[in-house]
Amino acid sequence: MPDTTTTAVDLTELGVARGGSRRLTGHLTRPVGAGPWPGVVVVHEALGVNDVMHRQAERMAGAGYLVVMPDLFSDGGAVRCLVPTFRAALSGHGRAFRDIAAARARLAQDPDCTGRIGIIGFCMGGSFALLAVHDGEFDAASVNYGRLPKELDGALGGSCPVVASYGARDRTLPGAARRLEASLDRLGIVHDVKEYPEAGHSFLNDAEVGPRALRPLMRVVGIRPHPESAVDAWRRIDGFFATRLKAEGRKD
Repeated sequence: MPDTTTTAVDLTELGVARGGSRRLTGHLTRPVGAGPWPGVVVVHEALGVNDVMHRQAERMAGAGYLVVMPDLFSDGGAVRCLVPTFRAALSGHGRAFRDIAAARARLAQDPDCTGRIGIIGFCMGGSFALLAVHDGEFDAASVNYGRLPKELDGALGGSCPVVASYGARDRTLPGAARRLEASLDRLGIVHDVKEYPEAGHSFLNDAEVGPRALRPLMRVVGIRPHPESAVDAWRRIDGFFATRLKAEGRKD
């Protein structure tokens, strides 16, 4: 993995100030060397902050970004938080969005951040990345196999540029890439949306996740890594973020 440093951070004060979780923790991952760097908020998948998600954060830091990954299950654990967090991901409202705003604020106040901040999400986190971008707080978003809201055009009005990746073999999200691209076209939002013919859900993960006993079933419904598609998806994400977060320099 890239040579980065990760430390635990307490985001509770920032979260509470925004009406978020009463307890909010996260992880700050720094590139090696001297900043400042653009920032990226990494939003984890439905299984929470795990080794795969840490490696995704490390990968972003290795590409030259100051990264914060908030733990959206901090206040009560996954069992208690999963259902309301999923509801928030589909509605565009709720505590989890305020927690993501707290993570963005942590980056914005860091002297090693240029002030240009993107967001990247996976699975459930992809839904958050898509819906957290309409208020002008983020400069770019990477949406990876995120579920779409029903009122898509209304949810995306005023969005920042979006790069999105889906798998054609993802049985949980049929037609999502086509619908998302059509909406972004109608709204005139800069975007790069691609569906990978051989990939399914979670294809950007570098290892299988979830309970081992359920993994055969997960493979059947198309939830598994697909390294070949991941290489191209990361190439697109890296280029998209570099153009919109690095090329413009410091944001005042």
